[in-house]
Order: sequence, then structure tokens, then C-alpha cells
Amino acid sequence: MKFLASGKVKDIYDLEDGNLLFLFSDRVSAYDVKFKEEIPKKGEILCKFAEFWFKELNIPNHFVKTESKTGIIVKKMNMIPIECVVRGYFYGSLVSRWKCGDVNLPDDANTELAAKLPEPIFDPTTKSTHDVVIDKKQAIELNLVTNEEFNWLSNTSIQIYKNMASIADSAGFILADLKLEFGKLDDKILLGDSIGPDEYRLWPKDSYSIGKIQESYDKQLLRDWLTNNGYQKKFDDDRANGKEPVPPKIPDFLIKKMSERYIIAYERFAKSV
Repeated sequence: MKFLASGKVKDIYDLEDGNLLFLFSDRVSAYDVKFKEEIPKKGEILCKFAEFWFKELNIPNHFVKTESKTGIIVKKMNMIPIECVVRGYFYGSLVSRWKCGDVNLPDDANTELAAKLPEPIFDPTTKSTHDVVIDKKQAIELNLVTNEEFNWLSNTSIQIYKNMASIADSAGFILADLKLEFGKLDDKILLGDSIGPDEYRLWPKDSYSIGKIQESYDKQLLRDWLTNNGYQKKFDDDRANGKEPVPPKIPDFLIKKMSERYIIAYERFAKSV
């Protein structure tokens, strides 16, 4: 077993048999900043969610088996260098980008905070330290994908989002948006990486209300705390001045709340199918 990389959340090992081992940790990051504090049980829940979604979604993927409480084995692939983001609600970075005129929405779109979009939109980004939103033309010009591949990724990502949103609805949640990754194996495109609360925004249906910040059962809790306390701006200012952002200490109450919500979310999904 050969160590390959340690990412924001998981450690990756090459099993040297055509497969990889993903070990999920309790680490957490937000706004591309890694924090020293860990979220208890997070790695275990991410592992459970990865297995859950790979088995529930009717699409070829690289999942092989669950290895342990925090580890899964997957097929090794050549990953496609874009992150396939699907947005179903007017929220997050979509709001500021729309206000700046950097993104167009359908004429009938409701632009109140957290309003549902008429149809989910494909909103991909590059895969880098700081992801950059790209459109179809840019993705093709940068040789990241072909025209045919971009269309397939767009259509498939939106269909996966709709399927996941339906399952989330049965579990009592709204799936606001989603990030997916794909790779190639034997000239076939497969769903890859993993899917869990670090890859989507999840809101409880019973407290959902247009025009306000939503309750979240994902790491948006941490993002909101950082924004409200001025840390997001500080991170941006530090980067603009060539400095590496320094993470603040995550309060104990927030760590406890995040851990509880990760666990509750998985339990509700597991019971819904």
C-alpha cells in the first residue's frame, strides 16, 4: 500500500492492484482553509454516505467495497479535471456572482435568497487550490474536456442531482446544490471521488423559508460562522496580500453541533430507503 496524498478531508493510498483506498478523517476545511480542530464522527459519517450514494445512484461508479468504518476501496481512474457543480437554489456564491453580473439566470428565476430555481443549473469549476468557475467554451478551450464530454457531464450531473434531491426529500431534507467528480476507466466515464455533506448543502424541509439564511446539515454551519465573524473577508484579504490565511479556533459549541447534524442527517437518509 503506497501513500499518495492527504487532502482536505481524506487520505489516499494506492493498493497497487488497480484500486485505491480512501480513508476519511475528521478534518474540516472551509473557504479553502484547513482547520486544526476536528469534527468527531465526521470521517465515519462521510464513509457511510459515500457507500450509501454509490449504491443508491443508478450510474456506473468506481466504488468497490467498504473496507472499514472510515475507509472505502475504489477503482483507480484518470479523473476529469473539472468539478461538476449543480445548483438547484439561489444561494451561496451564485448570489454574489449574479449581483456582479457574472452569471445569467432564466428570466423567470426568483432571486430571493434560497428560492428554488426554475430548473437546476450546471455550474462547473476548475479543480485547483482555489476553484474557478468556468463555462463550456472555457472548459473546451483549456482542453479539460471535449464538447461531447461537457454535454454528457452536464446532463448526467443534473440527472444525479434530481435523483439525490428526491431521496433527500424522502428523508426530510432539501438538497440545495451538489458537487460531483467523474473519471475515465477503459474509455468509460464513471462517477468518482465520494459524495457526502462536504459535497452538498442540505437543509431541513420543516424550517425552510425563502429570504433567509437556511439551517444546514453540512459544513455550511462553519462557513456561516466564519462569514458572520469576519474571517471570510480576512482570508480573502490575506490572499490578496500574498499571505496564507491563518484559521481561527472553531468554538466547542460549533464542533458539537456539526458532529450531531452529520450523524442525524445520515440516520434520516438510512431510514428513508
